[in-house]
Amino acid sequence: MTVTNPPAGAPQAPPVARKNRSSGAQRRAVALFIAPFGLLFLAFYAVPIVYAIVQSLLTVEREGTFGAPRQVFGGLVQYEQVFQDSAFWQSVGRVMVFGAVQVPIMLGLALLFALLLDSPLLKGKKFFRLAFFAPYAVPGVIAAIMWGFLYSPSLSPFGAVTSNVDFLSANLVLWAIANIVTWVYVGYNMLIIYASLLAIPTEIYEAARLDGASNIQIAWRIKIPLVIPAIILTAVFSIIGTLQLLAEPQTLRSFSSAINSTFTPNLAVYTTASVPNYNLAAAFSVVLALATFILSFVFLKSTQRKVTQ
Repeated sequence: MTVTNPPAGAPQAPPVARKNRSSGAQRRAVALFIAPFGLLFLAFYAVPIVYAIVQSLLTVEREGTFGAPRQVFGGLVQYEQVFQDSAFWQSVGRVMVFGAVQVPIMLGLALLFALLLDSPLLKGKKFFRLAFFAPYAVPGVIAAIMWGFLYSPSLSPFGAVTSNVDFLSANLVLWAIANIVTWVYVGYNMLIIYASLLAIPTEIYEAARLDGASNIQIAWRIKIPLVIPAIILTAVFSIIGTLQLLAEPQTLRSFSSAINSTFTPNLAVYTTASVPNYNLAAAFSVVLALATFILSFVFLKSTQRKVTQ
């Protein structure tokens, strides 16, 4: 086989042009892979946020008593009502107390289960991994209905307990909801922490055992410090989920009269939109989204500062 060289003097593409064509092809390939996510992000995240902000700046006016309603620009009128609504802010305070108690307990159990699954002493890991994660496969509404029957004194198979302790009373219903949320999501958070544990090189454990460290010392001094980023991630998810609490209290309203229409912030938004007062509901949603962002950001910054110290 003979190789023919281009004739002398024939024009050749300069290296810069070839490099530009290569980088252009790479950019098109990257854009092609990102396009589906970008379209979904715009359609289901960015556009609804912009629409909610626009709706929150409008107000409804009528010409006369029986005039047709029309939307006009109202500025910050809806936000004034939001900050004057004491029931909404009471619901925010309620879920803050809920999160301050429920989130540490849930993440503590998730960490404990993840450490047990990663322990060489535990037998039947596949069974326990499935058993811990199985409640997450149950939809939140179904879980709330199931637990609602278990809490109800007249319906529960544990009548000896529920007849003496009213879990659906005004004093305990918040913690009854916390139990449902913990039961559903502890397995999800456990898997995130467990995946982080699996990423730790086994050489570290072997070196610690050669130094005489026990399994408990390895877990406390090596495993837990190395999975702190995963714990922080699950904590941020839990903070966001706490402020978005809706399915469980809304479902338990049919079991307990202690849950009103503004029991949680998202329930207050849902009730306001059902009136219907979409503009005020949009303002509630925007304020709640900003509060969620601020709390998550402050938590991330404070935990990162402690980790780096």
